Amino acid sequence: MNPQNMDFTSVDFSSLRKIVASDSRSRGASALCRPEFFRDACALLSRANRIVIITGFFIKSAGAPETDGPPGAVILGRALSLVGKNVSLVTDARNYDAVAGCSRSVGGPVVACVDDPDKIDRRADLLTFIERPGRAEDGRYYNMKGVDISSVVSPLDMAAFAALRRGRAVIGIGDGGNEAGTGSLRVGLSEVTPTYADCLCTVPSTVCLPVDISNWGAYALAVALGVMYGEWLGKGENEEETMLRALERARAIDGVSGSSGLSVDGAGLDELNQVSFKIKNWYLRNFQV
Repeated sequence: MNPQNMDFTSVDFSSLRKIVASDSRSRGASALCRPEFFRDACALLSRANRIVIITGFFIKSAGAPETDGPPGAVILGRALSLVGKNVSLVTDARNYDAVAGCSRSVGGPVVACVDDPDKIDRRADLLTFIERPGRAEDGRYYNMKGVDISSVVSPLDMAAFAALRRGRAVIGIGDGGNEAGTGSLRVGLSEVTPTYADCLCTVPSTVCLPVDISNWGAYALAVALGVMYGEWLGKGENEEETMLRALERARAIDGVSGSSGLSVDGAGLDELNQVSFKIKNWYLRNFQV
């Protein structure tokens, strides 16, 4: 199938949004999500040939990487590779072991360790940020508690500005408003999270996807692309657990609970698998149309 001719208008993105962006975590950001955001992100991914995916959020208080971000980046990156895209998966030194271990566990893309945004592939025609810190208006980085975490963040978000200046596209996937790419929704995010307004990211994107848990947004895009390419591109059976166990071995933690284990943003393995089941059913309904 020629990606230039893909027609995403027939795909039911409205029901997909309800699965992964229903504000189930009560953070407010995903309340701004619209079905067309998924459509537009899929269109960008399908047209791009050289894609860089950037992830990794380091929890300063625990001195450990977060479990949200790497699984989504790995599954989306693997999906894009399977349909012939040139994919680079990038993170910084603090998050490298976790992201690389997660990707190896399910046969995902090779992970590059980059701390300087100028060293991110300038030939890429699309950058995709998944749960990656983005700077606020004051140039600092903040967690969801409003704590300054700038000392543990490599400024990879700056690559978004360089890409946009060159006429390249940028996708931002986040769940709180402090992630790279969510700056495009900053006005709306300021209204739904007024007490957090000063900490919101100002780094823009071509398409921003605010979801309940960032991994879910990436999973949704991988599966939606599969509908158009005519094959399943999502997670295999038990791969959620496989990735989380790899992250656990790399000492990654749940960013909400602060605990090590098989959970993401306070959602345990059972809940994560339930969402995956719903996404798979959504795929089957749309694939049969």
